[in-house]
Amino acid sequence: MSYQTLLPTLHSPEDLKKLSETELPLLAEEIRAELIKTLSQTGGHLGPNLGVVELTIALHRVFNTPEDKFLFDVSHQGYVHKMLTGRADRLQTIRQHGGLNGFLLPSESEHDCYGAGHAGTSLSAGLGIAAARDQQGGKEHVVVVAGDAAFTCGTSYEALNNVAATTKRFIVILNDNKWSIAKNTGAIAQHFNRITTSPAYAHLHEQAAKFVEWIGGKKARDLAHKIETGVKQILLPGVIFDNLGLRYYGPIDGHDTALLIRTFEFLKTQQEPVILHILTEKGKGYAPALAKPDKFHGLGKYQPDTGETDLSTSPTYSEIIGKTLSSFAEADPSMVAITAAMPTGTGLISFAQEHPQRFYDVGIAEEHAALFAAGMATQGMKPFLVIYSTFMQRAFDMIVHDIALQNLNVKLCMDRAGLSGDDGPTHHGLFDIAYLRGIPNILHMQPKDEEEFVDMLWTMTHYHQGPIAIRYPRGAGTGAIPKKTPTLLSIGQSEIVREGKEIALFGLGNFCSVALEVASLLAEQGIGAAVINPRWIKPLDTKTIQEFAQKVKLMVTLEDHALANGFGTTVAEHLSDAHITTPLLRIGWPDHFIEHGSVSILRKKYGLTAEAIVERILAFKGIFP
Repeated sequence: MSYQTLLPTLHSPEDLKKLSETELPLLAEEIRAELIKTLSQTGGHLGPNLGVVELTIALHRVFNTPEDKFLFDVSHQGYVHKMLTGRADRLQTIRQHGGLNGFLLPSESEHDCYGAGHAGTSLSAGLGIAAARDQQGGKEHVVVVAGDAAFTCGTSYEALNNVAATTKRFIVILNDNKWSIAKNTGAIAQHFNRITTSPAYAHLHEQAAKFVEWIGGKKARDLAHKIETGVKQILLPGVIFDNLGLRYYGPIDGHDTALLIRTFEFLKTQQEPVILHILTEKGKGYAPALAKPDKFHGLGKYQPDTGETDLSTSPTYSEIIGKTLSSFAEADPSMVAITAAMPTGTGLISFAQEHPQRFYDVGIAEEHAALFAAGMATQGMKPFLVIYSTFMQRAFDMIVHDIALQNLNVKLCMDRAGLSGDDGPTHHGLFDIAYLRGIPNILHMQPKDEEEFVDMLWTMTHYHQGPIAIRYPRGAGTGAIPKKTPTLLSIGQSEIVREGKEIALFGLGNFCSVALEVASLLAEQGIGAAVINPRWIKPLDTKTIQEFAQKVKLMVTLEDHALANGFGTTVAEHLSDAHITTPLLRIGWPDHFIEHGSVSILRKKYGLTAEAIVERILAFKGIFP
């Protein structure tokens, strides 16, 4: 194929409109080739973007951003949109510090009308934009692109319930690729699958082809209605969308650019809310992504020719929890594992393979997952709810009202706690200490390494007095090898890793290793620093804190969490309550949303390296000459 003949000429959506329709398939090939080549160096959401190439081209061909508004659910599939709106020459910077964000960002471009990074937000936000347009007498179109995974989110149905009563002009595109991050699960996914696998589907395609030939006038409307009615009668008796007040069209081929263009031209004339069901392939045009859609949903660097990724020699925390819980469950039939559309990302795929009857993937429905776990706990089961820290936020009410208030034995496991690097502010897990520490009955801990991680999981399985939570970082740890027989930890008891008489460094979790580096650098200057591994965020080891506060010149807390209401705040509150005046220096992330970039770059920028921390200690209020 001819590579890079059209894409470099596109600096705005207006340039796309100047191309002939026969050139659009070539443009789609160029975009796919550029995605495959560039993301092999940067990492990113390859599969989802390969699946929406024709869709995005057709959208920009028919509609006019920034006047018209596009909302992509999650927006991880917005790379093609970025390329068609003047950012193709910066694609190689995506997810790199100072470069393009991996999600849509209004501050990045006027063509991004709404920022997102979590699923299930687009319909509600889009409906709000449409309502504002109606209030202001605007004429622009609002187009929401939502994968079928968005329809496992409760917020999507809350929005659908309000569409017909809110606006008459609203376009929803159901991008049906049968996947969210993992394979879609549940009745809604099966509902869509029944449409696409019906023997009547071939007939529907034939009718859709006739439909686009008849665009214009009463005949087009009659035929469109006939197709829609036929779909309902043959395939979808009592179709859910019609009952909610949206006119349903489709399903149609989401990779047929000409068909998409004609259909969008028709839909933009409608004076009623509409939903267009399109069928796409996640990873289209790239064999490795088609073979492993979950792996290529979002990944790091890979070999573009083969799709092979660099394998770490050390297992990640996610891999460890899956294998560890699976091992524990062999002797404990009450253990179950629950996740929200991320069996691979959370590592629970190992548990699912070994204990399929005790594994539950509820789709992207964190609120339901938490309530579901609560229900199981009332019956004596031990549910391990494994969800990324940033997504556990969505279940906050259920954690308070249903799990903690009833003091249920639910095990909350928060993956990606701390900085999530190049995924950016929507995915950083910097707030879970803050949102959990004020809730009664919940215990909360963080391991310093992989060995202690397994000990903590073992402790969680044996804790029966209420909810217990663990936070752990993305990727691999220090390389510590867990013992064959894990150890039960004493509740609320920290570990003294290194002795010292002048400074006490409380390094929480993965920042314990940073504290050790700081202690070594201070020792070179003749300053003795103790290093304490707190282990427990709640209950706090107040005895050890007070012992060190009474003998050192300075207390320092280090954490991979926002400083506001974090671990250091907990220590400060205790020192104040105990009337202890020993100075405290809190080290953590500042009180604003941290941008995307590698962990090493961001730690250096925000003064969270060992060298920068030493400078702050030495300059602290003149304690050290």
